[in-house]
Amino acid sequence: MIAGVGIDVVDVARVHALLARKEARALKRLFTDAEVAYCASKAVPHRHYAARVAAKEACFKALSGTPDARGIGWREIEVQLDDIGRPTIALHGRAEVRARELGVARLWVSLSHSDTTAAATVILETDS
Repeated sequence: MIAGVGIDVVDVARVHALLARKEARALKRLFTDAEVAYCASKAVPHRHYAARVAAKEACFKALSGTPDARGIGWREIEVQLDDIGRPTIALHGRAEVRARELGVARLWVSLSHSDTTAAATVILETDS
């Protein structure tokens, strides 16, 4: 059963501009160390950062519904890659608590990006 769905689209240029203006502060506030290491290893890092911003926003939307869920922080939703390179999401802190409240058994994420746009969809699934 579906417990939540979220989708988000991000302008890659906007993320690039943010990182150009406030790189260290923005990276520390928005991304985990592992996310920064992954994105920094890419030829065009800001595309990958934008995809992660979209995924975090989509996940936040999927988890929404309570006042506590509104307080979920950027770093409490972490985009990771599984052992074959597919994106996954690890939840920490308030995001993890909200997922337990919803009975989330599986979390599905799809990312896409071009030179100009990044998008993500997140689906929360329960066993019942």
